[in-house]
Amino acid sequence: MPRLQADADTTRWVPVTGSLGFKGRRHRKAAIGMLLGQAGRAMGAPERPGSGFAAWAMSQAAPLLMRRAAGRVLVWVWKDDPELVVVMAQVQEATSQLRAARAMMPMEYDDTETFVGRHLGAGERLVIDLPKDPRTPPFATYTWDTGAHFVTINAVCSDRERFGTVTAPLDELARSIRLIDDLEVGEAPGVLRIDPA
Repeated sequence: MPRLQADADTTRWVPVTGSLGFKGRRHRKAAIGMLLGQAGRAMGAPERPGSGFAAWAMSQAAPLLMRRAAGRVLVWVWKDDPELVVVMAQVQEATSQLRAARAMMPMEYDDTETFVGRHLGAGERLVIDLPKDPRTPPFATYTWDTGAHFVTINAVCSDRERFGTVTAPLDELARSIRLIDDLEVGEAPGVLRIDPA
């Protein structure tokens, strides 16, 4: 399975994916807390006092889960305000079930526009800056279909008024996404091997 890499601007983004232990703990907790809060509001649930503990507990488990993903999932938060925006990139095998699920997405997902990445070429971008339901946070989705895999980037923002300030950096981060893979090259008699030095 190929892995993801990106050239995230370290002055704007903090990677959550490889931050084990205390490193990045505050950013992990803030990102998970924001996502839990947005999910709760979308379902009409009131803010609960224990939600901070839930975010903390999930932030401790998240790095290990992401490490098991082995580069198939990358996550960043906005450096100046970790609760403002969370970005998750993932690569998935393009199974027939996944293609069917994508075909059955709601109507507003048809309003995509062409988006070109530096490494993945032409893909699609969907920006919903003002969702019809006020409980739904603004978000952006970037998708590339490589034939064998889907590469998707999902960005969720907690503030409708500030979402416009992060769209350009989101685009720049999305353009830098690429797939890498370890290929084993078989050796056979009669194959000329050239020393890279």
